[in-house]
Amino acid sequence: MNYQEITNWMFNQLPMYQLQGASAYKKDLTNAHLLANHLGNPEQKLQCIHVAGTNGKGSTSHMLASILQEAGYKVGLYTSPHLRDYRERIKINGIEISEEFVCDFINTYKVFFEANDMSFFEMTVGLAFDYFAKEKVDIAIIEVGMGGRLDATNIIRPLVSVITNIALDHTQFLGNTLEAIAFEKAGIIKPEIPVVIGEYTTETKPVFETRAKENNSEIYFSSELISQTYPSDLIGDYQEHNKKTVIQTLAVINEQKQFQITEANIKSGLLHVIKNTGLEGRWQQLGESPKIICDTAHNKNGLEIVMKQIQKEKFDTLHIVLGVVNDKDLAEILPLFPKNAIYYFCKPNIPRGLDAKMLQQKASQFELKGKVFDSVSDSYHQALQNASKSDFIYLGGSTFVVAEIL
Repeated sequence: MNYQEITNWMFNQLPMYQLQGASAYKKDLTNAHLLANHLGNPEQKLQCIHVAGTNGKGSTSHMLASILQEAGYKVGLYTSPHLRDYRERIKINGIEISEEFVCDFINTYKVFFEANDMSFFEMTVGLAFDYFAKEKVDIAIIEVGMGGRLDATNIIRPLVSVITNIALDHTQFLGNTLEAIAFEKAGIIKPEIPVVIGEYTTETKPVFETRAKENNSEIYFSSELISQTYPSDLIGDYQEHNKKTVIQTLAVINEQKQFQITEANIKSGLLHVIKNTGLEGRWQQLGESPKIICDTAHNKNGLEIVMKQIQKEKFDTLHIVLGVVNDKDLAEILPLFPKNAIYYFCKPNIPRGLDAKMLQQKASQFELKGKVFDSVSDSYHQALQNASKSDFIYLGGSTFVVAEIL
């Protein structure tokens, strides 16, 4: 099979949470260990930083990778989901894994995947570990897919574990309280491996402290320890928390003496995250006059911050292109959106996308008014046509809305 056939097979034949939802969620790490053993345990050959959290783990992972690249290291970066191409998930020094490597890996192990009912995510994690080990990266930044305790990435023993924050998201899998979700995320804390916590609440802090104590793991709360940050090309307001988390994580890495990261590396790395890693979709500006911003925030915690940032902008009329997935709690997120905006309702082009008419009906209950469009592209083009130079266009509600625009 060629690359297109390979990715089509992966997306269509195997469970993939990104597209399918609940049926793709595995309840244990049996398959992850089985595949790792079959591959010769490549994860054991890697030095890793493991990053979990509800929001900010992607930005944090990319910042860490950028800074370590500036320090001269060969850096593997595993993240999810992708926006344009599957290969975005697996990079070394900002360069995506080759189509050839993906094809060789899947073709070599396809019979094993099918025989053992491997999920999309499990085999992608296996691919990343295999690639990073064969390419002999100095360090790999490994982002958790969902949760932590039962995530397929959680077979690694990292140099440091990182948990950015906790908010209510994926509650059907992770629990419907902050404490329950914190417990799942805290599952990445390993015996005698330090852990950095980005943000915490009164509900989540005891969960982290208990897990760290049980594992004899030193715990660092970056919001308490780091006061100064540096400018970054990632300009969303929410990045201030992520930068503190990154700086504290690198301080822990420096203490271990295996890697050396200077203040100059940190400053340069934060300024060149997009250039070094190719990160997209985080308060990303797509146009000026009218100003156009897209952002992948998709839950209450993330959208609260983004909506506040929009209100800081100066504009005559606000246009919002909005699409969501069908498992989103609309009663929780729709009240966050401003009523004095023109809405363009659309459905992301995936099976999990919520019908745009249903979104419009639900939005009307919160006095959010607008028209329904057949696609994300159609809604975006109509917003562009309607907006004057002094207006502001925001595109979001789902990672998949941003992906289609980009």
